[in-house]
Amino acid sequence: MCISSKRYLGFTLLELLVVLVILGLLAAYVGPRYFGQLGKAESKSAQTQINAFGKALDAYRLDTGSYPSTAQGLMALYQKPTQINNWFGPYLDKPPPADPWGTAYEYRSPGQHGEYDLFTLGKDASPGGDAENADITSWVPVGNSR
Repeated sequence: MCISSKRYLGFTLLELLVVLVILGLLAAYVGPRYFGQLGKAESKSAQTQINAFGKALDAYRLDTGSYPSTAQGLMALYQKPTQINNWFGPYLDKPPPADPWGTAYEYRSPGQHGEYDLFTLGKDASPGGDAENADITSWVPVGNSR
């Protein structure tokens, strides 16, 4: 008589629980660091977009003699405004995007801080704030050095 021993392959419930606990600990340690970097990346992206808009605004001014009005806004960099001579755009490859948090960039001409003000209010969409909630501007805020 031949007795065959069956061997069950797989994981026990205890082994699965240990693996899940280890994965949970790793996620708790790495998660906050990852999301902290994500906020910094969004802020840097907004500053890069503002700098690119600044270059396009300068090219627009060279061609037309002035910056777009507040009413014309940043869209004047993509579509020719009515009654503007010497517009040789588009100065942007595509329509001006929203900031990384989905809000339109604020543009004023003339500005309070220069010939134009271009800014976003950050993640919280309200003035002031720190870290990813900080305002990102085309001018250097007082007390800040970039």
